[in-house]
Amino acid sequence: MDIDRELNKEQAMAVRKTEGPVLILAGAGSGKTRTIVYRMAYLLTEKKVDPGNILAVTFTNKAANEMRDRIREMAGPGFGRMNVSTFHSACLKILFVHASKLGYPEKFEIADTTDQKSVLKEVYERMGLDPKRVPFKMVINKISAAKVELLTPLDYERTGECEYIFNTISVADIYREYQEQLMKNGMMDFDDMIMNTVRLFKEYPEVLENYRERYKYIMVDEYQDTNTSQFEFIRLLAEKYRNLCVVGDDDQSIYRFRGANIYNILNFEKYYPDAYTVRLEENYRSTSTILDAANAVIRNNTERKVKSLWTEGERGKRIRYRKLNDPRGEADFIAEDIRKKVRDGEREYGDFAILTRTNIQSKELEDALRVRNIQYEVVKGLKFWDTKVIKDLTSYLMTVDSAVNDMRVKRIINVPKRGIGKSSIDKIGIFAGANNMTFFEALFSLKDIAGIPAKAKNAITDFTDMILKIREDASSMSFSAVLNRILEESGYMDYLYSEMESEDKYREQKEYINKLRETLDAYEEEAEVPDLTDFMRINGLEGNNIDKGSGDDDRNKVLIMTMHNAKGLEFPEVYMAGMEEGLFPGYAAINGDPFEIEEERRLCYVGITRARESLTMTGVFERMTNGEWRRNPMSRFIEEIPEDLIDMNEKPAAKAVTQSSPSFEKPVKSLFSLDSIKKGSDMVKTLPAYKEGDRVRHFKFGVGTVLSITDAGRDYEVRAEFEGIGVRKMMAGFARLKKL
Repeated sequence: MDIDRELNKEQAMAVRKTEGPVLILAGAGSGKTRTIVYRMAYLLTEKKVDPGNILAVTFTNKAANEMRDRIREMAGPGFGRMNVSTFHSACLKILFVHASKLGYPEKFEIADTTDQKSVLKEVYERMGLDPKRVPFKMVINKISAAKVELLTPLDYERTGECEYIFNTISVADIYREYQEQLMKNGMMDFDDMIMNTVRLFKEYPEVLENYRERYKYIMVDEYQDTNTSQFEFIRLLAEKYRNLCVVGDDDQSIYRFRGANIYNILNFEKYYPDAYTVRLEENYRSTSTILDAANAVIRNNTERKVKSLWTEGERGKRIRYRKLNDPRGEADFIAEDIRKKVRDGEREYGDFAILTRTNIQSKELEDALRVRNIQYEVVKGLKFWDTKVIKDLTSYLMTVDSAVNDMRVKRIINVPKRGIGKSSIDKIGIFAGANNMTFFEALFSLKDIAGIPAKAKNAITDFTDMILKIREDASSMSFSAVLNRILEESGYMDYLYSEMESEDKYREQKEYINKLRETLDAYEEEAEVPDLTDFMRINGLEGNNIDKGSGDDDRNKVLIMTMHNAKGLEFPEVYMAGMEEGLFPGYAAINGDPFEIEEERRLCYVGITRARESLTMTGVFERMTNGEWRRNPMSRFIEEIPEDLIDMNEKPAAKAVTQSSPSFEKPVKSLFSLDSIKKGSDMVKTLPAYKEGDRVRHFKFGVGTVLSITDAGRDYEVRAEFEGIGVRKMMAGFARLKKL
């Protein structure tokens, strides 16, 4: 192992500094894992440290296994007893030996999410609480947050942040009952594993002393992601010998929502005044243009360690920024750009990643890639049409439309829960098969099916009555109006709320529903004869196998993922979509404290540094949010990139900006100036292409007559009377009326 030849100067310094507290600030792409592995191998082979005296901790089993394998290759059989594991695995090994000291059985069990919900259900029943008012997952989330901060129920109650959610009952009261029920069943949840290990160390000094003697050298990877309980676990273990080496990058701390505390790494030198700090700033991944842009953006954060990435590699081409009319135009631009590069032999599909701020953005991107027969994969997330909420609601729509698909009817007959059990559903299915009926038809023959409880029969009758009533009215309604009726009469929104672990998750699911409404409206506007089965086929839901049989290697796919999921990855070509105020950074961050904006900026930094050679950023003038079209300025993060590093598409009139549902063979002249693109100003209003008295078509209200057009400042207000609907007021930019 020739350290000076195989590592750069800073990496070698980090490897050789083995005694005392060490902080390795490892920038993106700076060879962090390589440095960690060499350091542990150096301890084993050069310093002759007993492998049993080394503890290396990281966050995922994948990372731990990779580290373990690489050390084994370098250090050979001496690797043996060295403990390389996740935080939870390290604590679990300790608790298996000492859990009885805390009142747990020796063979205690770990409560997974299903177990947690079952335990909490018993607590709710005992306390007379209604899960529809405050969902199980939401309370579990609050309890988890308290445990991460090492707060017992009493501590939590004393913080003053523990809200009362059921009259005189607080979350702390539920937490107390929940914990007692876990103990009664001899179980710990995942947060208990770390919290109880810390408690064990504090209540039993002799146990702590034993592990301090065992683990004289401790290394922690991704230290910027540690929370309070993980910090305390490591602090207690390292307190005696102080041979603690932490590795991380405060500029990549993006998991505050999971409890990560960036101050663990920012204040490391305050906790350990004699700490030796090494900065790994040489980047082996990206061009200098990309790195300069990342440095410029992150420099606007105040809560960070000063460092700057650099490379001896090539300068590279400028970052591209393009602003399109709407998400469909944005997705088509990205997909077409990818298609052309592959067609011209410049790239393969596997070279591309499309990064989004939220999962909901993937819908238009998936559509654009699919119609071009481009292989893609949504990473660590379900495709839009595969999410539970969309599968549930499209099953409702198809059941209202025809009910010929047994699978869809079975999916929703007890969603929300109506007291129709699996046994009853199975009996109905058997009867339908024996009598050559669809499952839905068999629901009208309950008197002939034995073994179905009266309660279930009543629930089934209510279900079929609801479906038939909506079907009867559907002929005079738009598809999105049918969807609204389904949501209202089925009670699906209340059900959805009860299933979510947080308000943020619930809002995300509502955005999925809004996106489905938008897609239904757009389809009806464009289709000559709107038909739900046709709608489903177009969107790949009814046996559309366009993505199959292309002959491509399964790995040769464009990847779509959120920027959170992209951390740790790298790609030759990266597209960052949705670079708009209100989306990235989001409204919550804009209207919250400055710390939230700084986390959003760190997330942008992570996105930028995923790109090796080419980075394209895109945004739109209009985006549907909460069911309304909004015009958001360009993201502030674009403005933070120096002008010489970014191609702002300074002549959009010549190059054209695509329209909604764009055709690349029919570009339209841009309505936007350079100033509107650079400064993120609103779209320039234009006089509508129709006048008073003209007959027009609205995608939702149908055919009508324009009554008046009034200048309303930023747009024109249009009054129109629609057949069977009446007079409606709307803004011209949103109405999208078509002259007949």
